[in-house]
Amino acid sequence: MPSKYRPQLFGWIDDLDKGPRYVTSTDERLLYANDNYCAFIRKTLGNQLFYFFLSALLTPSCIFLIIMSYDFSIELIRDSEYEFSIMIIIAILTLFVAIYASILPEFYQNLFAKRGEPIIFNRKTEKVYINESYFFNFKFWRNPLMFLLPAKRRIKEYDWADLHGIVVHNYSRNALTTTIMMVCKPCTHQTIDHIMLDPARSGIGSTFVWAWINSFISYSSSVNLNNGRYLTTQEDKFNRNYIKGQGWPQWMQDAFNARSLDELAQIKQQHGIKE
Repeated sequence: MPSKYRPQLFGWIDDLDKGPRYVTSTDERLLYANDNYCAFIRKTLGNQLFYFFLSALLTPSCIFLIIMSYDFSIELIRDSEYEFSIMIIIAILTLFVAIYASILPEFYQNLFAKRGEPIIFNRKTEKVYINESYFFNFKFWRNPLMFLLPAKRRIKEYDWADLHGIVVHNYSRNALTTTIMMVCKPCTHQTIDHIMLDPARSGIGSTFVWAWINSFISYSSSVNLNNGRYLTTQEDKFNRNYIKGQGWPQWMQDAFNARSLDELAQIKQQHGIKE
């Protein structure tokens, strides 16, 4: 059965239901949680460094292969070996696409990702906040001008009701999966944006983050707020290490702890934020 969300993403495996789950343990990506909001990072430092150096190695390697393949194709054309030259040209185009759509964005993403790119879920207002690198979002084809603006960030507020989880295969040799939140038009399955939630996961942990967040928002008793990297009483320390100085607008920082939609509206009004 195909995904109910359109357009369907390549590598789709499953749509994820919303609602509380039985959560027995926490996850290393859970940073902090209190009665109002929780914060998850989406890349550990180890993963960020690994993929940064991998993409940094692959980029010049692919460029070298393109140059060598181009020279080889010229020689084949001179020798009237047109069939082989066409194959080489196809290989060159494939390498160009790989660099543009995958390898170079991965390099930019890990170089300019800030502190694991935390994402905030407020269960009182049911709002979700992201502040991430443009290259962190889930896109196959990107505006080429963005490569000239590597520090550009995407700062958004979403309604939890409009976010729906899916799992896709990332086709690595380790058979890892990625959990993505599809941003849909209200009351539809038409996708207008994507948010990467859990980039690389295997086995039973493939939907753990999604389960924890759903349990948190549903006020499930299976959730322990003190299972994050910071205890509930350490909000100042969490803010100092992951929020302050990372480009979060002040109104969003205030909105993390908003206890109702009326309080959120007051915060936006105070900061001159228009809906």
